[in-house]
Amino acid sequence: MDPVTLTTDRLLLRAVDSHDTDSVYEAVQDPDIQRWTTIPSPYLREHATGFTDQMVPDGWADGSMFTFGAFLLSGDLAGMLSISMRSLGVGEVGFWAAKEHRGNGYITEATLTAARWAFTSLAVDRLEWRAEVGNKGSRAVAERAGFTLEGTLRSALNNKGVRRDCWIGSLIPSDLGLASTAPYLPAPPSTP
Repeated sequence: MDPVTLTTDRLLLRAVDSHDTDSVYEAVQDPDIQRWTTIPSPYLREHATGFTDQMVPDGWADGSMFTFGAFLLSGDLAGMLSISMRSLGVGEVGFWAAKEHRGNGYITEATLTAARWAFTSLAVDRLEWRAEVGNKGSRAVAERAGFTLEGTLRSALNNKGVRRDCWIGSLIPSDLGLASTAPYLPAPPSTP
């Protein structure tokens, strides 16, 4: 699939390329991004080059990962977001926000925009979010975007060689007033 560009009133969501390598590299020097994500730490320029020049275009080309830079209309990189395909109809969203742009709702806005696109263009019927327990910023974005927190998975993340517990949540098309591509039969309410 060729990369797509999505827009909101405040953001341009597009695939990053070699022109964005410096912006990605500089943003990811933030210790919080390196702590809470699975990107390499220390994050070297060659990591940024591999990401923008190979990983992003390859993910779009083979349909395994759809990565968007979230750019302000001024051209500043506010953050990154990707949807990785996990199984038929199931994607997983991951994101980070550049330090100077946190707290403005940009990543929530980008997540909702990308989710609508995934539900309507990729035949995704479940979008999962996972974050290491304690990553309150990521959890706040997911909750503001309407994800339902489903629990804690033990030893479910490997972050730099250490197994860690993670929160998991989901967003489904009906949460955004959209139709699913496959019928959905929720479990009946449980009784004690």
